[in-house]
Amino acid sequence: MTSVGPTPYYLSPQRTDLDFLDAPEIPTVVRKFVDYPLSEMATAMDGTVSVLFALLETEGIHPTGPPFSLYEHMSGETATFEIGVPVDRRLDGPVTAAPGVVIEGSVLPGGTLATISHIGSYDRLGDAWGAFMEAVTQAGKTAELPFWEIYLTEPGPGVDPETMRTDLVTRIAR
Repeated sequence: MTSVGPTPYYLSPQRTDLDFLDAPEIPTVVRKFVDYPLSEMATAMDGTVSVLFALLETEGIHPTGPPFSLYEHMSGETATFEIGVPVDRRLDGPVTAAPGVVIEGSVLPGGTLATISHIGSYDRLGDAWGAFMEAVTQAGKTAELPFWEIYLTEPGPGVDPETMRTDLVTRIAR
């Protein structure tokens, strides 16, 4: 098991193998979605990130890492999740950042975590999650909610989807 040092785990080098670590809770600023269609995830992400970073600048809050999505519940078609970024301090209270867009403070959970890096297209994240959860089970551990993805490569027109890095993280039951 790795202990988290001065560099937060979400800024660590690529993890090609399953890693278990102890990590503190990390303050975040997020937009929450309840029973949101998974087919609209890209729209949720795009509509959140631009508003979120503009709000952080206005509030004098600084991001300390890349965007993430944290899943609290997932059924076949919908999920309850947060899209956000880790920050240097929490937002004091909910803020309406744009019509229909409420941004609020939250946390990335601390405790014992399992993590691995996925290199490749978002289209293959489902398979990566399956392999990751299987590896956690084979290591004799039990994953628990929530679980999250950390997007270390910003997608864009000049980015090869096969080089994008997404770290997969889940809490481990005690």
